Amino acid sequence: MVLSEAPGEPMRRREFISLLGGAVAVWPLATRAQQPERVRRIGVLMHTAADDADGQTRLAAFLQGLQETGWAVGRNVHIDTRWASANADRFRSHAVDLLALAPDVVFASTSQSVAAFQNATSTVPIVFAGATDPSSTVLLGRAVTSLDLASCPSSA
Repeated sequence: MVLSEAPGEPMRRREFISLLGGAVAVWPLATRAQQPERVRRIGVLMHTAADDADGQTRLAAFLQGLQETGWAVGRNVHIDTRWASANADRFRSHAVDLLALAPDVVFASTSQSVAAFQNATSTVPIVFAGATDPSSTVLLGRAVTSLDLASCPSSA
């Protein structure tokens, strides 16, 4: 499309309207492409102390699994982690604390974590791994999903 016959010649009204119409047509596409991806929030309640080597290894494996499936901390997922140190009161208080952050899903490392989340919410999905008895009545129902660690590839 030629906007003017010669350099320095004023742009004609019809050319200007065509140019403006093309820009308006492309504008929504450019705006949509620039919108950042929604950041999902995951609450993690670990049963160990924060400085426990086994707990750190399990959390690192969880984060690696997220990354391998396209979730990147800081880009499209935010992780809030609490450490219960096998203390019943901490399980309860940390579950409430994590749920107050409005996570999209919570991850529980043990049956005690699942029970704490179940007592605190009936709406947020709970994913767990490492529960000693996943078929126990405390874990049944209410948006609870188990990860079968035996079917996961070993990092060893």
